[in-house]
Amino acid sequence: MTAAPQNSFSELYSAYAAGCIDPAFAMMLEAQSLIRADVRGSVAVSEMIAGNFLEAAPAARMSAGALERTLALIDALEVPVEIQRAAGKSAGDAINELLSLPEPVRSAALDAAGRQGWQMLGLGLKRLKLDVGSSMDVELYRIAAGSRIPRHSHGGNEFTMVLAGGFTDERGTYGPGDVSMNGPNDTHQPVADEDEVCYALAVRDGGLRFTGVMGMVQKLLGVR
Repeated sequence: MTAAPQNSFSELYSAYAAGCIDPAFAMMLEAQSLIRADVRGSVAVSEMIAGNFLEAAPAARMSAGALERTLALIDALEVPVEIQRAAGKSAGDAINELLSLPEPVRSAALDAAGRQGWQMLGLGLKRLKLDVGSSMDVELYRIAAGSRIPRHSHGGNEFTMVLAGGFTDERGTYGPGDVSMNGPNDTHQPVADEDEVCYALAVRDGGLRFTGVMGMVQKLLGVR
């Protein structure tokens, strides 16, 4: 499937504004809104509508200390850039690239790189598994200029957003802020643009199923 029109995600914007969205999609949407002004505008409209509904709703009694606990949680989320840099030292040569990614992907990537490091998937291709408290598989891919992800299908639905650079597959070309959607019946092979490293955030509810030699290796090793 090619990149979806903006209004295809209207329900996603509404769910985000209402605070009832999976953390993986919340992170993707927040990063996308920093890259694309049109998405930022749509999110703002959804938040305004949600705010109007909230103001019209009957007031709910807060439990004792609720405000203090909420403010403490907000403070805990605000990680200084200095701490982010320290956490990301083990990211090696890619540290500056990670620091250039939009939040909150940047913080999640620096944390993951410091804890577990990148997984090499092939020549010019690395994967970093992110922990954002989601039931979905959330992964950051670094595809070197001109490199490709092996041809694969999917065990479920996959949403892939370009954070930097770009890639092309059988269905189209994607740049920063674009989202590629693929389902269990889709097979493709993303290829990074020739002139720039591509960073892509993938959110899926099923693993990748490689074809050809990579598929045989995947079955032998029992990995995804």
